[in-house]
Amino acid sequence: MSVEMAELQKKNGIPPIQFGEEVTGAETLLRCLILEEVEYIFGYPGGAVLPIYDSLYGSYFKHILTRHEQGAIHAADGYARATGKPGVCIATSGPGATNLVTGIATAQMDSVPLVCITGNVAQSLIGTDAFQEANITGITIPITKHSYFVRDIRDLPRIVKEAFHIATTGRPGPVLIDIPKDVANAKAPFTYPDQVEIRGYRASLVPSDEEVQEFVKAVGEAKRPVILAGGGIIAAQAEKELRDFAEKTRIPVINTFMGLGGFPGTHELSLAMPGMHGNYTANQALLNADCVIGLGARFDDRITMGRTKEFAPKARIVHVDIDPAELGKNVDTAVTVAGDVKSTLAKAIPLAKTCDSEAWISQLKEWQKQYPYKYKKDGDVLKPQAVIELLYNSTDGEAIVTTDVGQHQMWTAQYYKFKHPRSFISSGGLGTMGFGFPAAIGAQIAHPDRTVISVVGDGGFQMTNQELAIVSQYNIPVKVAIVNNQCLGMVRQWQELFYDNRYSQIDLTCSPDFVKLAEAYGVKGLRARTPEEAEAVWAEALAHDGPVVVDFRVAQGENVYPMVASGDTLDQMELGDD
Repeated sequence: MSVEMAELQKKNGIPPIQFGEEVTGAETLLRCLILEEVEYIFGYPGGAVLPIYDSLYGSYFKHILTRHEQGAIHAADGYARATGKPGVCIATSGPGATNLVTGIATAQMDSVPLVCITGNVAQSLIGTDAFQEANITGITIPITKHSYFVRDIRDLPRIVKEAFHIATTGRPGPVLIDIPKDVANAKAPFTYPDQVEIRGYRASLVPSDEEVQEFVKAVGEAKRPVILAGGGIIAAQAEKELRDFAEKTRIPVINTFMGLGGFPGTHELSLAMPGMHGNYTANQALLNADCVIGLGARFDDRITMGRTKEFAPKARIVHVDIDPAELGKNVDTAVTVAGDVKSTLAKAIPLAKTCDSEAWISQLKEWQKQYPYKYKKDGDVLKPQAVIELLYNSTDGEAIVTTDVGQHQMWTAQYYKFKHPRSFISSGGLGTMGFGFPAAIGAQIAHPDRTVISVVGDGGFQMTNQELAIVSQYNIPVKVAIVNNQCLGMVRQWQELFYDNRYSQIDLTCSPDFVKLAEAYGVKGLRARTPEEAEAVWAEALAHDGPVVVDFRVAQGENVYPMVASGDTLDQMELGDD
C-alpha cells in the first residue's frame, strides 16, 4: 500500500485496509470505492447485488436508498454536477439496470462524471434469458464513455481504478461496471493499482504554444468579438481564467445554457444566454460578431438552430475544446485548439491584449437596454416569470438551482442570474423530465449548508416525486418550487404556435393536490395563487429548516419568449406581444 493511500485512510477515519487479505468481489469493490474517496452512494438493492449490499451493512459509506433507480442516478448526477466529483450509484440486474438508462444518457449528453455499478446474473446463466438478466453493457455502449463487464475478480480493482479515471478525466462522462453475481461472491487477495495505464486513452490535452499564439492572434484582430462560454468552463474549473481573460481583453461573454454560472450573470460583460429562448442581445451579438470564441461549447442545435451555414455569418470562429471530436463538427472553424480550456486561457492571458471593442460593447449595451427579458404583469394573476424573479431576489442569486425540463426551465435560465459555477443544474442535452427533484437531493447532500431550490413543472415532478420519501427520511432541506400551470406547458406552447391550437394530450388538471402529497410524505406543503401569497409562502419556505414543497399556481397560457422556431435562424426571433 502506498503512503498516499495510508494517509487517505487515516484522514477520513477509515478502518485500515489490509492489502493481500483474501476478500470477496463485493468487499473488493467497497475497498476500491473507499480508496477513490467515495462517501455517498445512491442506489436500490435487488437479488444480483445482494452480495454488495451485504458488504455495505455497517460500512463507512453513506448509502441513500432512493425509491426508484432513476431517482438514484439523477441524485448521483446532481451530486456530481454540484461538486465536480464523480457520482456513484448502484442498481441490480435486469429492470434495475435498465431503469438507469435514461440517467446514463442524461449524464453522457451533459458530460457528467458518474460511475454506475450494476449487478448481473452469474456468468453460467448469461445468455439463457435467466430471471432479471439484461445485457446492460450492450444496451449502454452508445451512451457511456466506457462500459465494463467484469469476468474475473482479479480484474475488478484495475477496472474500478480505470472507471474513475475515465469518468473524471478529459471530457467527463458516465462509466458503467457490470458485476456478475459469481464475481461478487468469488474471493481473491485484495490489491489496488497506484496508477492507470490505458492504451490509446489521452486523458488531458495541453495545447501547444503555437496553438495558443494562433488563438491569441485571431482574438486580437477582432473589432466585434464575443466569447461563447459552454459547460466546459465549469467542468475545467476555468471560471477565474475566463473572467480574467474577458476583463483583460474587454470581450463580452455569452453563456450557453450548460455554461450558466461559468461567468457571472451580473457582470457588465455578461450577455446572458443565446439560442432558441435566448436573450435578444446575445443572439444579435452572434449575428454581428466578427469573431466568435467558443470555449468548451459544442455549438449545438439549440444555439445554431441547425442552420450552421447561417450561424454567426460575419464571424471567424475560434474553438477551444478538450474533445477533438467537437472541433469543426457542427460549425466551420478558422482556428481550433484541442486542449483543456483552463490551461489554454492560463497560457493566453499573459499574451493577450485589450481589444478595440468599446464601440461594440456600447452597441451591445444599447440592445440590452432596449430588449431585456420582460413579461406583462396582470394584477393578482401569478406569472411564472415573477416566481423565478422572487426566487432570485430572495436568495440574491446565491442558491443552487436545479430544474426539470420545459417552460419553467427556460424561465429559470432567463430570470435567475447565476453568479457562480455549479449553481445551475439542469438536463441540457437530453432534456430529461423528472431530473430536477432528485438532482436537487444530490446537490443538497453535497452542500448541506447551501440553499438548494428545485424548480419543477407539475408534469416532470410527477415522474420522480416519490423521492419525497428521501427528503423526509433524512430531513434534506430542498425547497421544491412547482411552477404549476396544470398542463404540459412547452408542448402546449408549440401546439399553439405551430399546430393551430390543436391541444393534444397536454391537460394535467387531474394532478394530485401537491400540498397534500407533500404532507403525506411528512413534508411541509404550501400553496400560492397570487403574487402577494407567493411572497408570503416563499418566505415561510425559506425560514423552514427542512424540506418544503411550494405549489405556485401560475397563469396557464403564458409562453416563453424570446423564441426562435426550430429551423429558423437567429435573426428570426419572435419577441412576443410585449
